[in-house]
Amino acid sequence: MESLPVSYSKMTQTRLVLPPDTNHLDTIFGGKVLAYIDEIAALTAMKHSNCVVVTASIDSVDFLSSAKVGDALTLEACVTRSGRTSMEVYVKVYADDLLHGRKVMTTESFLTMVAVDSEGKPKAVPGILPETDEEKRLYDTAPSRKEHRQNRSRLR
Repeated sequence: MESLPVSYSKMTQTRLVLPPDTNHLDTIFGGKVLAYIDEIAALTAMKHSNCVVVTASIDSVDFLSSAKVGDALTLEACVTRSGRTSMEVYVKVYADDLLHGRKVMTTESFLTMVAVDSEGKPKAVPGILPETDEEKRLYDTAPSRKEHRQNRSRLR
């Protein structure tokens, strides 16, 4: 199976933050952001693998700042590394205050998605070819994140 460039899997989604999406502080619910992250990670992994995927784990989520009602929430995702059947997906979330021209990163996350066949059995996926400096950094640091995931699972 041939490898694909990271750019092949890149996806972007933009959503408007509306009042029902927010808490009593008028900032977006963290759970809402998590749902958006899981959705774009799945789409990105499906694009890379050309098959159905399931979320194996949300490895890390760092909430750096918040988004408010009226902000445009932009999610960017790509597959950073793949194993035999799994893919690590990196997601960045930005809040755009379009009226004042301010953009800030609100959330950063890594997820592991697994490709499955029609019977739900894991299925082989293409490798990854990083191209940019950031893609190479994420690719090179993926084994340490995998080790952290494995160590975390041993603590249960």
